[in-house]
Amino acid sequence: MIKRFIIAFILLVVICGGLVGFNLFRDQAIEDFFANMQQPPVAVSTTEVQSVSWEPAIRAIGTVNAANGVDLTMEVPGVVKEIQFEANATVSEGDLLVRLDDEVQQADLASAKSQLSLNEQALVRARELQERGVGSQSTLETAQAAATASTSQVTKLQAVLNQKQLRAPFGGTIGIPQIDIGQYISPGQVVATLQDLETMNANFTVPEQQFELLAIDQPVRIGLSEDDLPFTGKITGIDPKINPATRLVSVRAEITNPDGRLNPGQFVRVRVGLPVEDDVIVIPQTALVASLYGDFVFRIKSVEAEGDSDAEPTLTVEQVFVKPGRRSDGTVEILDGLTGGDEVVNAGQNRLSNGARVTINNSVQPDGAKDSAQ
Repeated sequence: MIKRFIIAFILLVVICGGLVGFNLFRDQAIEDFFANMQQPPVAVSTTEVQSVSWEPAIRAIGTVNAANGVDLTMEVPGVVKEIQFEANATVSEGDLLVRLDDEVQQADLASAKSQLSLNEQALVRARELQERGVGSQSTLETAQAAATASTSQVTKLQAVLNQKQLRAPFGGTIGIPQIDIGQYISPGQVVATLQDLETMNANFTVPEQQFELLAIDQPVRIGLSEDDLPFTGKITGIDPKINPATRLVSVRAEITNPDGRLNPGQFVRVRVGLPVEDDVIVIPQTALVASLYGDFVFRIKSVEAEGDSDAEPTLTVEQVFVKPGRRSDGTVEILDGLTGGDEVVNAGQNRLSNGARVTINNSVQPDGAKDSAQ
């Protein structure tokens, strides 16, 4: 009985040991298989690191105003008798725009002109009498004084009459009338706005750190968005004083506006051109990855197959930390870490790690990287 029990126990131990050993062997085999299994290559798109001529610029936002633009007002009070313009009409310098009731001034001027004519005739007679020797010098002087006074009076009344008329101080586009026929207006009341839209002033500010980069006649480009800057001009004024509250310096540029697309008071994007720099290393902004440890890129690395010279090399990536600089038009300057001719990944970085195998597919490129990949 004991012998049978021992035999059964030994068989049980052998069976259990075999099962345990088989499971351990299986687990180890599975672990070794997955440990040595290579990950499939990741499809990425790439671009070549280029050494280009960089066009740096100062970017700002500003407001445009007409180089010649005023709110028209009357100098004297009165009742509106005539309005000689329509909204958005083009007027020339000296055109009559508004006339107030001037009947009293017209009558005074006519009376003064009559008196002037009479005094001039008296002066002529006094001169003739003196030339004949029958007129005194005092009579001639009195006639001359009267004629001079009458001339001054006519000039004065003509000036008063002119104040009843509003004329365009310069050519441009006039706005909506702010008055009506028969309305009584006071001095300083706005009649309409007059704007010369052919030449505009763009007023903007830049940080004090960029003050030394500014210069008179520096080229400027302006537009309604950062990607579209069709208007060109130049800097005409730089405020010599930096605002102590904002640490900004005020700048004014003159912009040509032949099509009238810019309107006074409009918000614009401004780009001040700076001297071109050569041999600047740039990459698309999509190729740069930001992390807590620093900015980096994945650079393509070719690995030759061991023992088989005819086999195609394997493409892998290496993580390279870089020092980025200025950014412009979808590209970023690289100050350290890359050289011209390197090939970097510009899409698909989220699936990569250092040393990962990749395949390159540049048929589709992210926006901003197409030109660099060509």
